[in-house]
Amino acid sequence: MAANLNEFIVWFDGIVWGLPLIILVITVGIYLTIRLGLLQVIHLPKALKFMVNNEEGGTGEVTSFAALCTALSATIGTGNIVGVATAIVAGGPGALFWMWIAAFFGMATKYAEGLLAVKFRHIDKSGHVLGGPFYYIELGMGSRFKWLAKLFAFFGACAGLMGIGTFTQINGISTAVENFFSSENATTISLLGKDYTLSLIITGIVVTLCAGLVLIGGIQRISNFAQIVVPFMAITYVGICIILLVNNYQAIPGALVEIFEGAFGLRAATGGALGAIMVAMQKGIARGIFSNESGLGSAPIAAAAAQTKEPARQGLVSMTGTFIDTIIICTMTGLSIVITKSWDIGLEGVKVTDNAFAQGLPFAPWVGSFLLMICLIFFAFTTIIGWNYYGERCLEYLTKGNQKPVIAYRWLYILAVFIGPYMTIQAVWNIADIFNGMMAFPNLIALIALSGVVIKESKDYYKRLKNNVS
Repeated sequence: MAANLNEFIVWFDGIVWGLPLIILVITVGIYLTIRLGLLQVIHLPKALKFMVNNEEGGTGEVTSFAALCTALSATIGTGNIVGVATAIVAGGPGALFWMWIAAFFGMATKYAEGLLAVKFRHIDKSGHVLGGPFYYIELGMGSRFKWLAKLFAFFGACAGLMGIGTFTQINGISTAVENFFSSENATTISLLGKDYTLSLIITGIVVTLCAGLVLIGGIQRISNFAQIVVPFMAITYVGICIILLVNNYQAIPGALVEIFEGAFGLRAATGGALGAIMVAMQKGIARGIFSNESGLGSAPIAAAAAQTKEPARQGLVSMTGTFIDTIIICTMTGLSIVITKSWDIGLEGVKVTDNAFAQGLPFAPWVGSFLLMICLIFFAFTTIIGWNYYGERCLEYLTKGNQKPVIAYRWLYILAVFIGPYMTIQAVWNIADIFNGMMAFPNLIALIALSGVVIKESKDYYKRLKNNVS
């Protein structure tokens, strides 16, 4: 029975994250890119400027930068390290090119999500802000689509609590620490008939306590934490990768050639070229979407809390999240893997990136492995924090602002983090993938239905901006 259930979960996960969702996400991104006139190219400099230049006089709970960092805390995660490696091992170096394509069109999608989140958000008398796909579906598309909004909120709350924000992340942290400190003489403790290393147990307790201290403080503490830790971890990781690239600069041109040749099947035999292209395209686009979450509807929940009076301005700030996540961080990981040839030596998952760091950095191999472990810990921990915020806001919408279920959800979330290191997580990963993917369908329907609002709001804003009228 259990085997049959697991087979069904794996099958359904493949259906949800199959070609229909991938095609739908990319199609929406292409459509919005055309309608918005290559906004992600023309207005990217402005977006990067707005990212660090907070708006004055806006209404909201946190600054635009803090809202972006809260979104990035959930977006930048193990997918930037493990997901990229998985895509390149399965689809070859060309998969990285298709990750770039997914990110390019995803920037237009993320812009529309951020704009709609602010335009249709709800602010109560106390100044508390709640917004995201559930509100722009209900208020933008009309009350008759409230069922679709509730569907999104349900999937979002489940995705946070039942895997992507809890079990998978803490398990990734504890496993990384255990692997680094593992030895034949490692001290073990027996719990419920199974032996666990002392390093795993201590890691689980410490991470749970740290997560609890941040989460209990609500959005203010989460945003304060995010705007300090997220820039630090992103800059640190990119800095390490730059050291690796500089140390292997001679191999960069060849790696770029390999990426572009792989993307278009130029190295495959004539009969297998199309198949090679399709595998690289599917793996690259799927991992790109999963990493930057453009179209899934999670990031606009954080964007809605931004202190701003201009929905389009926050849309631009939100757009930079995809640029940072995929164009910068995933590219650093991908180039490191391709340059060191770590993708083609029989390794899988995090071991691919671990080998790239160990072999590519100008330090002893254990130093590279240690640095990657630290980055994984920070990436996964911030994902725990970010997804708790998403899950709570989804539940708050479902319960019409009743805080008792939200507080109960928060404590259940902390409990899930605590027990995560002791779980076998393959089925949990699949369930989390399913809920995450199911969030996308209501959100993408709303983006298509409300694209006219996005275009109108954008034209009005850029016209006023050009005339220096705010």
